[in-house]
Amino acid sequence: MNQEYEQEAGPEDEAEATRRDADDSESSRASRGWWDRNADEYQSEHGAFLGDDRFVWGPEGLDEAEAGLLGPSEALKGLDVLEIGAGAAQCSRWLAARGARPVALDLSHRQLQHALRIGDDVPLVEADAGVLPFRDGSFDLACSAYGAVPFVADPVKVFREVRRVLRPGGRWVFSVTHPIRWAFPDEPGPEGLSVAASYFDRTPYVEQDEQGRAVYVEHHRTIGDRVRDVVAGGFRLIDLVEPEWPEWNSQEWGGWSPLRGNLIPGTAIFVCERD
Repeated sequence: MNQEYEQEAGPEDEAEATRRDADDSESSRASRGWWDRNADEYQSEHGAFLGDDRFVWGPEGLDEAEAGLLGPSEALKGLDVLEIGAGAAQCSRWLAARGARPVALDLSHRQLQHALRIGDDVPLVEADAGVLPFRDGSFDLACSAYGAVPFVADPVKVFREVRRVLRPGGRWVFSVTHPIRWAFPDEPGPEGLSVAASYFDRTPYVEQDEQGRAVYVEHHRTIGDRVRDVVAGGFRLIDLVEPEWPEWNSQEWGGWSPLRGNLIPGTAIFVCERD
């Protein structure tokens, strides 16, 4: 990788994995630090799969071009779209190529640096998803492919912010780790096929340093929790998509793999509308 994007190892190299409570501020601080430290490795490892201007909803490889969850591709032209947790803004570039006016928002400064490395054709905003720096009714659509939602302690707060910046009738589509996967070890092979924890245990997964400070936090919600959060956030759920693993995809990505993907869902995509 280009020397400009190399970084020193972060504190997660000696992090202890545990399950414990983590509030909104601790989760946000951990996420910013983790993605700033790991953006280089993430983009190096997954950049080829994500592409520079591809809109993929998750490790299964479901493309928005195929799924049309934001609406027909030809109808995107001229629409104002907010991408939350945009990373290197690959999805936003796909939207811009179809005539939309996307804004790519991310908590991580380093991820947005990678967006600039790829190109400066999309407006970038560094901000927390729970405090969106936009006026009411600024966007027609909002989307997030594994961005922000899995890492926040209070998803309803995020959803209400998204609702605020959407115009009436606006669509909000986001993907997260499928909740059933929390019951299985995060392993791509046979060892990841046996239930190891309670699906109903909502205790966050936390990696912490020697001082007990969280360096990575991920929050578990059941499917029912997610639906209730969507409604509490002021949205109507119109579809819940569980992508099947396609035959062409032979890659492993963390706990995602063809073996597991053919047996249990790995991603859940929530398609919501603002009344």
